[in-house]
Amino acid sequence: MIKINMFSSADKVSGQGVGSAYKELINLLDKHFKDEFEVTINKYIKTDVTHYHTIDPKFYLSTFLKKRRGRKVGYVHFLPETLEGSIKLPKFARLIFYRYVISFYKRMDQIVVVNPSFIPKLEKYKIERSKIKYIPNFVSTETFHEKTAAQKKELREKLAIEQNDFVVFGNGQVQERKGIDDFFKLAQNNPDIKFIWAGGFSFGRITDGYERYKKMVDNPPENLTFTGIVSREELVDYYNVCDLFLLPSYDELFPMSVLEALSCGNPVLLRDLELYEAILKGYYESGKDYEELNEKIHTLRDNPDKLKELKIKSKEASAKYSEENLSKIWLEFYIEQAKLGE
Repeated sequence: MIKINMFSSADKVSGQGVGSAYKELINLLDKHFKDEFEVTINKYIKTDVTHYHTIDPKFYLSTFLKKRRGRKVGYVHFLPETLEGSIKLPKFARLIFYRYVISFYKRMDQIVVVNPSFIPKLEKYKIERSKIKYIPNFVSTETFHEKTAAQKKELREKLAIEQNDFVVFGNGQVQERKGIDDFFKLAQNNPDIKFIWAGGFSFGRITDGYERYKKMVDNPPENLTFTGIVSREELVDYYNVCDLFLLPSYDELFPMSVLEALSCGNPVLLRDLELYEAILKGYYESGKDYEELNEKIHTLRDNPDKLKELKIKSKEASAKYSEENLSKIWLEFYIEQAKLGE
């Protein structure tokens, strides 16, 4: 039996995609591979594979005990450039932190990225291509799934949403990078459409632009609801009452929120970003700016057939990034890493 130790603090801060991805993987291993893998979490013991999900300093120090850590695997959920617009730090602190991030990744024997567009970016940081493996994110359909029409009707009643309301739903941290400004503006200029955003300030007051966004959250237009950070179980309800999922982010890797929306059968509208091309091409609608996103929302709302077509594509994408498909990939990956660490 292969011993795998996970180092992670991803579940200490609510509302982050890193935490969702971590939970999905732990649940997958527990569900499918109890006989193949002995999984421990945050244990400083001798293992065959150590999988680093977060870059805590105490985890960094552990990388110097090579014989006890076995094969060191690092999950790349962000790069320095993707943190811009997320957290606010003094320039000197930001530069030190960014150097630390790359140093952590270079301590790994193997890097796992959730989007292939990150591979050339990591190579620019002098990380060898042979050390980088692409494994996409996934979500379990047991948790995120489409509910029946009757259940959706009950959920709308529970959440005080009119049955004939057209609902646009977004999910993620409240920050500039997520495109909150456009989401807010779309709600302001479309009072006949219901907008809901689930998420909050996971980084608290060090969130870039915190004061401005706090005012927006506290004073939204009547047709916009900010739910704050909600549990995964509650998120499923919101996915199931919406007509369209919208994520207007300016920068992402492989957002868990999009996978969750696809798994719940939601038509998906995203900002037109090159990084989505490699993983989601053909499964979503896009707009390059506020004007195009606004136009697409109106087109989809007024064209039920187009919305149905997009819903079918969502189900196809969900099948591609299913737990069943990804379980095989993770099984092969950990077996290979354990052998390389011998």
